[in-house]
Amino acid sequence: MDARAAARLLKGVRAAALAGDRPPAAPRPEIAESWRRMLAGGVHPDRDARSRVLSATETEERRHVSPLREVLPVLREGLLPALDEALHIMVVADADGRLLWREGHSSILRKADRLGFAVGADWDEAVVGTNGVGTALVARRPVQVFSAEHFVSSHHDWTCAGAPVRDPRDGRLLGVVDVSGPLATMHPATLAWVSSVARLAERELRLRHLESLERLRTVAAPLLARLPGRALAVDANGWTAAVTGLAPAERIPLPKDFGPGRVWVPRLGECVVEPLPGGWLLRVTQDRHSTAVTRIVLDLSRAGCWSVTVYGPSGSWSQELSPRHAELLFLLAQSPRGRSAAELAGELFGDPTRTVTVRAELSRVRRHLAGVLTHRPYRFAEDVEVELIRPEDPAALLPHSTAPAVVRARLGRTGPGMIP
Repeated sequence: MDARAAARLLKGVRAAALAGDRPPAAPRPEIAESWRRMLAGGVHPDRDARSRVLSATETEERRHVSPLREVLPVLREGLLPALDEALHIMVVADADGRLLWREGHSSILRKADRLGFAVGADWDEAVVGTNGVGTALVARRPVQVFSAEHFVSSHHDWTCAGAPVRDPRDGRLLGVVDVSGPLATMHPATLAWVSSVARLAERELRLRHLESLERLRTVAAPLLARLPGRALAVDANGWTAAVTGLAPAERIPLPKDFGPGRVWVPRLGECVVEPLPGGWLLRVTQDRHSTAVTRIVLDLSRAGCWSVTVYGPSGSWSQELSPRHAELLFLLAQSPRGRSAAELAGELFGDPTRTVTVRAELSRVRRHLAGVLTHRPYRFAEDVEVELIRPEDPAALLPHSTAPAVVRARLGRTGPGMIP
């Protein structure tokens, strides 16, 4: 099917979805999910809504603090050489959907200006509808939006492919790199191309992180060699650079309000914390087993900002959650009696045979929540109080997720053994 025929078909699919009729073909799952969010959020399908464009000063401030600034050379090298010939442009947006950088063919840049696809503009999905920047941020995975898959009709002459870029230090979503162009110029392989370049950018960030850990290690190793007892040096995200008197751990979850002084650290217990260039020195003063966890709060109320907070006699600490770990902890919070790996695989993937993936992910979660999660079956420990904070709007629960159990929960339905 050529581009024009595909566009005509998609317009019929969109029209049927808006009218509540049976469509001539089913929209792709990620597009259907986005359209449902747009309808629920009141985005007008035929009105080109725009929010205030950032000033030059505001844009420059965001550029300055964005880690994406460090990988611009990688993005440019991977994408720009082909853009002029293909009549495309590259945009880089932050995690709020604000366009911070934009480069490419001059004639396409002028067309993008008329669409409001300009530096400083807000391309959050809730503002402009389904698109390669905003929808990739919500779905947290690469997304291509072709012609009338855009919810707002003024965007139907465009096709865009966006891929998220994450910070390898903490898994935080930094933003999206997107390639956009007129309908007739886009190739089906564009999404794979953009995704590959986004992975190269993440690899560059990972290399820079390893270099910073090596610099911290150079400072900390001689210091640790002179210290008695147990101590370690970690960077700002808890990644271990050097250790003495302890079994090496790749990363230590740090409390949210972490700083100098006496601090209770999960997996270690009470520590004396001192600053180091590029990180922290932690000297363990108390056995970790002397402070039992009494309560945890799983906060899923804000899209893309999911966290778990652990409380004990010595204080509390918080950990941000990846999309997959947020899904798993939600399912366990809904199932006090626990779930087997096969049951969790069925609820996550609709396939109970995918137990290897479930066990691997839960192993990662348990590294940070030692003493909180048990297995055989997987569940929260019996003596731990669990509080689950949901979004006010049930449809906003883990909006990226396609897990069958999460989709049922968004619709107000639950499976056997689950708390409604």
